[in-house]
Amino acid sequence: MHVDDLAAVAVATAQDLEDRFGAALAAKDAAALRAMFDDEVDFRAMTPDHIWEAQTPTAVIDDVILGTWFASCGTMELVETADTGMVGDRHSFSYRLQGTNGDGRFVIEQRAYYDIAQGRITWMRVLCSGFQPLTGHP
Repeated sequence: MHVDDLAAVAVATAQDLEDRFGAALAAKDAAALRAMFDDEVDFRAMTPDHIWEAQTPTAVIDDVILGTWFASCGTMELVETADTGMVGDRHSFSYRLQGTNGDGRFVIEQRAYYDIAQGRITWMRVLCSGFQPLTGHP
């Protein structure tokens, strides 16, 4: 296989992972999300009020993402996965979700940079907009 072909396969694999990540996050599918991470992952994230770190898929998903960030959310829907691409050898994408929590309807956007090996995330950094109220929307 030619080097350019390998790069195209890597991008296709990353795009598939990004699409699955957004859908699994909106569905709050912990098992699907955990399966996307390598057994040893270097995860860090910044939300408006906190810096987060985790080293295992269980900690990333159960303790941080679903266990804390989205724990109080009712239904969520993926609005879009956008700005997918590469920064050197690192993958990047953003995703936007809408949903409900105790404060009403919200929108949230996160930007992620990540590395993958054998189709699983080994390194990830996330920057979060925080929950922003959706006023005037059904």
